Amino acid sequence: MRIGVHVSIAGHIYESLERAKALGCNTMQIFSRNPRGWQAARLEKKDVEEFRRLKIKYGIKPVVVHIPYIINLATLDDKLYARSINAYVEDIERADLLGAEYFVTHPGSHVGSGEDSGIRRFTAAISRILKRARPKTTILLENTAGSGSWIGYRFEHLARIIKGAFDPSRLGVCLDTAHTFEAGYDIKTKKGLEGTLKKFDKLVGLELIRVVHFNDSLSPEGSRVDRHQHIGKGDIGLEAMSRILNHPGLKNAAFIMETPKESEKDDKRNIAAAKKLVKKFKG
Repeated sequence: MRIGVHVSIAGHIYESLERAKALGCNTMQIFSRNPRGWQAARLEKKDVEEFRRLKIKYGIKPVVVHIPYIINLATLDDKLYARSINAYVEDIERADLLGAEYFVTHPGSHVGSGEDSGIRRFTAAISRILKRARPKTTILLENTAGSGSWIGYRFEHLARIIKGAFDPSRLGVCLDTAHTFEAGYDIKTKKGLEGTLKKFDKLVGLELIRVVHFNDSLSPEGSRVDRHQHIGKGDIGLEAMSRILNHPGLKNAAFIMETPKESEKDDKRNIAAAKKLVKKFKG
């Protein structure tokens, strides 16, 4: 089983792999640059080469790169839309340089224009990006909690985007457990989890879930408020998190935590908690 966390790229980008290895990860997620700014420092050739070398040496796979927060491919603002597409192409090219397997992408916010508008804009943007960048890395659409005007909180949204995009074979899904719960899907009970995954399979296909953002939730079910919590410490709870982690329908996915980092020991605690759930699972 592949278990990891989101890791800092402070210093040289290849140091993220060393951090992941030290934490006991065999998969990880990173930003390839500052996620809150438009300018990105050029990736140095020697750093890229070292990143690729350590990735193989440490057996960390898949490596997941996350889209920067500032990109919004669902907006009606044409200036922001164009800038977001250009930044996205630059970022996915960086992911390709690093040899990342996946590029996790939030669908963005329609900013008041309506869900249908947001889905159409996002689908058109992803299609333009795929045609322009021809990436090797697979784009994973991340479901959202649905806060404010965010699209992607319903499985139907993801299905529409994938079906409508240019070359759907280049797309997959990153299923966030906290977002799923906060969006109103019951994954806390055994019956609820089975029903939720059955619905996802019917609409999208379980085989498209390549990564699971394995987060407990500080917000209640259906709140549409995105707040992550440590494993077993939130409203989803330890028993339900164990069922998710060990569900046969998710056996081929990498589980990556984006849990709070309130101290240096938090990642180690959450990784240990997840690994313990695998060992103690009884169905």
